[in-house]
Amino acid sequence: MKKVIAFAGSNSKTSINKQLAVYASSLLENVDVNILDLNDFELPLFGVDLESEIGIPEKAHDFLNLIKDSDGIILSLAEHNGAYSTAFKNLFDWMTRIESKTFYGKPMLLLATSPGGRGGQSVLEIASGRFPFHNAEIVETFSLPFFGEHFADNKITDSGFNADLTKKVATFQNAL
Repeated sequence: MKKVIAFAGSNSKTSINKQLAVYASSLLENVDVNILDLNDFELPLFGVDLESEIGIPEKAHDFLNLIKDSDGIILSLAEHNGAYSTAFKNLFDWMTRIESKTFYGKPMLLLATSPGGRGGQSVLEIASGRFPFHNAEIVETFSLPFFGEHFADNKITDSGFNADLTKKVATFQNAL
């Protein structure tokens, strides 16, 4: 059975991006899904001086091994001031010190949502441009605007957005 990891690029305990990642992963069929939480991988703020002092923290290795051992990745990025959240960027920075090709060519479904009308499109654009340099195979991207208006009871309530995500999840699953 194929193994997929799903997570949000956020450390918020009520992350709307985690809710979206969990929902997207629930649309997969006959796949073992491991939902990850960045709070379980808390790391000190990356810096080369700190790396020289303490080395690379074990939790960065742990997260990278989960990527390596998976067959695919569902990642929903939180957008903070138009870019990655600090929690995600810090983890990403630590992992790239271990392996610059962080995503190991795994198929990736890249998502974002926000309370606003752009639905995290700025961070999707950044990630879509950056992640391929780290060996991400971005199969599909999906943006859900106005999260509070289009998501309730653990699912997308707008039929058009839901159909779009369902189609993109199927494309992702076929790439596994």
